[in-house]
Amino acid sequence: MGAWQILAGLGLIFLILEMTIPTMFFLNFAVGAFITAVCAIYIFNWYALTLIFVGVSLISLLFLRPMLVKKTHKNQETGLSAKYIGKTAKVIEKVTPNSGVITLYDERWEARSDHEIPPGTDVIIERNESLIMYVKERE
Repeated sequence: MGAWQILAGLGLIFLILEMTIPTMFFLNFAVGAFITAVCAIYIFNWYALTLIFVGVSLISLLFLRPMLVKKTHKNQETGLSAKYIGKTAKVIEKVTPNSGVITLYDERWEARSDHEIPPGTDVIIERNESLIMYVKERE
């Protein structure tokens, strides 16, 4: 069995690991193994191949992984932002810069606004700080 076959097999193992444990970590080693497998067709020195594998894997880890993680997790919001921001709520107690209460999903929330909003008004949740929702009147 040639060195390129061993390295290509190692690359497949890393790809399988990445598919079962999607962390964008093993993918870097798969890239390193596949590129080193191509180099192994022309280079027969295991020390040189090891250096190529380590170098390509590190470069991939330093540059490719951050790009992939940012791209895959870009639009995934969690927590309060995902559930409440941008939603329409109803004012149940007058909302001012210092006090107020809204309801959304049958939940009661403290609310604030730049200007006074009377009870019964529909509002849009713009942001939250801790457990206080900042709202504006729905247009």
